[in-house]
Amino acid sequence: MGAPFGWPVIHHAGDAWVRSSSVRLNEGVNPELLALLRTDLVAGAYTNDAVASRLGPEAEAALGREHIVPAARVVDARRRQGSRDALDVLLDLFLLSRPIDDADVDLAFPALGSAEAVRLGLLRVDDRSGERSWTAALDVHPYAFTDERGDGHWWILSDLGERAVGGALPEDHVLGVGGASLTLAGITIPTPVDSVLDLGTGCGIQAMHASRAATRVVATDVSERAVEIARANAVLNGITNIEVRLGSLFEPVSGETFDRIVTNPPFVITPRVEGVPLYDYRDGGLVGDALVEAVVRGTAEHLAPGGTAQMLGNWEYTTRSDGLSRVDGWLAGLRLDAWVVEREHLDPAFYAETWIRDGGTREGSDDFARLSTAWLDDFEHRGVTGVGFGFVTLHRPSDADREPVVRLERATGSLETAGLGEHIGRCVAAVDWAAGLDDAALGRESLAVAPDVTIEHHFEPGNDEPTAILLRQGGGFRRAISAGTGLAALVGASDGTLDVGSILGAIAHLLEVDESALVAETIPDVRRLIADGILLMA
Repeated sequence: MGAPFGWPVIHHAGDAWVRSSSVRLNEGVNPELLALLRTDLVAGAYTNDAVASRLGPEAEAALGREHIVPAARVVDARRRQGSRDALDVLLDLFLLSRPIDDADVDLAFPALGSAEAVRLGLLRVDDRSGERSWTAALDVHPYAFTDERGDGHWWILSDLGERAVGGALPEDHVLGVGGASLTLAGITIPTPVDSVLDLGTGCGIQAMHASRAATRVVATDVSERAVEIARANAVLNGITNIEVRLGSLFEPVSGETFDRIVTNPPFVITPRVEGVPLYDYRDGGLVGDALVEAVVRGTAEHLAPGGTAQMLGNWEYTTRSDGLSRVDGWLAGLRLDAWVVEREHLDPAFYAETWIRDGGTREGSDDFARLSTAWLDDFEHRGVTGVGFGFVTLHRPSDADREPVVRLERATGSLETAGLGEHIGRCVAAVDWAAGLDDAALGRESLAVAPDVTIEHHFEPGNDEPTAILLRQGGGFRRAISAGTGLAALVGASDGTLDVGSILGAIAHLLEVDESALVAETIPDVRRLIADGILLMA
């Protein structure tokens, strides 16, 4: 595939994650063409809300499942009724992957025009049959979101998906906004900072989100094609504080530090054998989970004091090591607080099937069987028994001398990640604060129970003593934590007016237990509740 935009490369820092892209750049971008495209997308009302209104709930839901027939019926009915408009054309082109005619091009792109749409790399023309038709050469999707700064809307350029391509994807494919992108955007801490690094930017979606909270954003990618599409998305959406650089891992930012690092790196574990495609957007070119390890270790050199890094990743379970223990080993010596949350654990066969299908190869084909064999042979050879997926939050303490706090957990139940970043940010800040206090100093602090926490007492019929006490969190990770009588009483009394030590003293008196023993038993639990966001700094 040729490069549609062709920015000249200004920053080049090394090879690919391990290899370089095959894309060649052309004579340079024309921002005026992207401005004309924006004019047409606005005039065509190409937004999430307008699309949903046009299609209706059933057709929209079917389209989300890759079933295009209901949506196509809506668009076709409007053509028969003579009410076809620019939005119908945009639906045909970009959401239904169907060809359009000359009149449609004029209808949907009156400002840009057909010749400039081809020059931009947006459309391609086919006149071999003597009857000219136009198809999309790039995908353009509307994207809506809500964050701490309000509602927002963008258009996201990316490469065509497998339905439009008609089979397996090319290795330099640039992915649009997918589930992993939405997960990372949802868990990213939203507080304002000066500088953000988006490592492995892809189409640029994380950098675009970061631009709303940062003074400046540096976005990097090993793929020349991803770099040019990320730049195009920034220009198309009028975002001016993103700088995109080409290069491998942290090489484009050598010697620089950032207040925040976000990364959805190419973490997929792919066998390094001939005939297995290596997709730029998902394969880092290293064996196993070594790419994720390299990113984790690299953040230590590029986080400013008080800075935080957040990333998605895979890690291997092997005959020699547990997955989370493996990640714990990567953290040794980094002097960073770490919070590792494993969301899924997949067996080798399921993992292989997932990523083979992701590349556009369908089950039942010879290629599917060949690729599945390659994956399973690789896992067996290296003793891999499963693969974990989750997210990692790293924080450089402002106090470089204190011991880092490392938390490793599995949270495989239902979890709403949209908006989770604010909760994670509070927890990271609270851990940093509490880690700087010894037990005596923490006992002198006043805490308040989070407003979303309830205390549940469970009784057996006829028994006045609770058989179980649960602290239940309504937001965040929606934890349900078993608590003893003393801890539950402390939480219930924590309203920000009394310090922890005074409350525990009163509880010890009421329970007729030794106060020193109760304090020693309870303070570690208090630290955990602070880290979980159940108890807050008053």
